[in-house]
Amino acid sequence: MKALVTGGSGFLGGALVRRLVRGGDYEVAVLARPTSNLRDLADVIDRVEIVTGDLTDQVSLERATKGVDVVFHSAARVDDRGTRAQFVAENVTATENLVRAAKRNGVSRFVFVSSPSALMDRDGGDQIDVDESLPYPRRYLNLYSETKAAAERFVLASNTPDFTTCALRPRAIWGAGDRSGPIVRLLGRAAEGTLPDLSYGKQVLASLCHVENIVEACVLAAASENVGGKPYFIADAEQTDVWSFLGEVATDLGYPKPTRQPNRRVLDAIVATIETVWRIPFVATRWSPPLSRYVVALMTRSATYDTSAATRDFGYRPLVDRDTGLADFLAWLETQGGVTALNAQI
Repeated sequence: MKALVTGGSGFLGGALVRRLVRGGDYEVAVLARPTSNLRDLADVIDRVEIVTGDLTDQVSLERATKGVDVVFHSAARVDDRGTRAQFVAENVTATENLVRAAKRNGVSRFVFVSSPSALMDRDGGDQIDVDESLPYPRRYLNLYSETKAAAERFVLASNTPDFTTCALRPRAIWGAGDRSGPIVRLLGRAAEGTLPDLSYGKQVLASLCHVENIVEACVLAAASENVGGKPYFIADAEQTDVWSFLGEVATDLGYPKPTRQPNRRVLDAIVATIETVWRIPFVATRWSPPLSRYVVALMTRSATYDTSAATRDFGYRPLVDRDTGLADFLAWLETQGGVTALNAQI
């Protein structure tokens, strides 16, 4: 069996590549740009085929999918930086072209790493213990949410008896090795003393997803006969009180807990102004906005997910609990010079 992984230079993609290589059930290929930094694959790189190319290049996709049995598609444009054209090209068109190339070349399985953000309504509220019956929203929070939803729908609609597709929806993937994810960025702001407390006295619950747990889900889903054309929420066993968790980790790292609560009306006005400015292509293509409606929603709305469908259809159970994952993450942070050093590299 041969697997192709996109996003292999990233946090999740790299963890998945290492798992597949060490598991020994797959030959592994990675689609990577010539400029991609593959340092986190150093210990397995001699056992990985590097296919040089780009998701936006059709020739690359044809070459990368030849002789492949399973595609794990984890690459995406994920932050708030970029124009609509960039998000559509990298998240939607690239996924569509990868699916078509995979089909033409006889790939039998396609595992798409989606996101619960694809289900977050711009004007919605808390989502508590929701399952896969939750519909797509009428209005999306941002371009990332909108284009991930469009890509997910295309992948699922492409399922056939000879081409099994599924979509996995982890939120806020975290763990040792995470150099630029949401938790690292938030802790970086805590270290600077600039992270406000957006809880406003409310408990904000979230189903986070440790990187080893979503990797486990990818491997299990790729081998299951029950996943065709279906989406699945993937999460840690624990529900996390976001602001309590951030305060605990900040304290462990020697940083003050976030306590400053901005006026909500003022905050909303600032976000609206920022989003207006970031519609200008010159700005949107060069910098990530300091704050967005999407980030505020993630930090103020509870979002917890029922993962029983994943357990039923491919036996998913979290491998790593939060306490173990946190201890490993903090120990790894020390080896990297701390969260401030990591944020300086973003």
